[in-house]
Amino acid sequence: MEALLCRKLGDPTTEERSNSPMVLSKIHPIPELDYPTAVRVRIKATSLNYANYLQVQGKYQEKPPVPFIPGSDYSGFVDAVGPNVSQFKVGDPVCSFASLGSFAQFIVADQSQLFKVPEGCDMVAAGALPVAYGTSHVALVHRAILSSGQVLLVLGAAGGVGLAAVQIGKVCGAIVIAVARGTEKAHFLKSLGVDHVVDLSYENVTKSVKDFLHARKLKGVDVLYDPVGGKLTKETLRLLNWGANILVIGFASGEFPVIPANIALVKNWTVHGLYWGSYRIHRPGVLEDSIRELLSWLARGLITIHVSHTYSLSEVSLAFSAIKDRKAIGKVMIILDDKRNVRSNL
Repeated sequence: MEALLCRKLGDPTTEERSNSPMVLSKIHPIPELDYPTAVRVRIKATSLNYANYLQVQGKYQEKPPVPFIPGSDYSGFVDAVGPNVSQFKVGDPVCSFASLGSFAQFIVADQSQLFKVPEGCDMVAAGALPVAYGTSHVALVHRAILSSGQVLLVLGAAGGVGLAAVQIGKVCGAIVIAVARGTEKAHFLKSLGVDHVVDLSYENVTKSVKDFLHARKLKGVDVLYDPVGGKLTKETLRLLNWGANILVIGFASGEFPVIPANIALVKNWTVHGLYWGSYRIHRPGVLEDSIRELLSWLARGLITIHVSHTYSLSEVSLAFSAIKDRKAIGKVMIILDDKRNVRSNL
């Protein structure tokens, strides 16, 4: 089978093959069903997340030994099943996530780790859902317990997890303020019905948000969703209400923010660190319920997944460049079969 191997740590956007940490192997062995409840999936689509970009560089919290096949969430069709598999049959459409291994034509997972894709759902959208939307759903619904009428401020709102947070916020009935950079991203967020959009290219986030809150007679922000970090976090802290929830999702800026403990004490803030992947170990039931609810929302049209870029396995350097250069609005996907049936904007 074809598989992308990370043979050394480095920048995956390097296009020169001799220097690239990634190599496309066309003779990698197809994984076997080596236990009774194993299911082999022929992958249709797999998602690129910022975590994948960091992992290939050796900058992520999980550092697998090289060589390894990167990749996390994916969708596809059941190709083979073990003798004790009762929940799936060959041909079933499924999606899931893994710590490694989805940048390949086939992957093996236990039947307990797979989710049936509801009828009518686009398979590329299903492959984009587990990590980005799962992260935002667990953060907002299970950790911050976001409720109708609360004010949600989303930083990095045009990225994968940010766009997911915006949509989940609207499903929960929150008043959503989205922060992004660039006219195209701002216009797209407005088209989703976001209550207020701040374009960092020319607007001051604090003034823009304060003006909006004043016009709507709102006191401040109840939930801060932050996948960015750095100076932007520090700037937006002054917008938070007493008793606000702060969701620390990641550090796309490359800088870790400092949240002053004395102010958190006085204002009764709750700071939630959210490493979504660790839920598989510590709270797998929460993770599974979250993805099932998201697939239900997708099937009912409550959320839509915007895929701005699609690539083949051989175009992985371009795919990672779209992540690195902040070109994407929503998701970047790798498609492993016929591109003629793929829509680049879902």
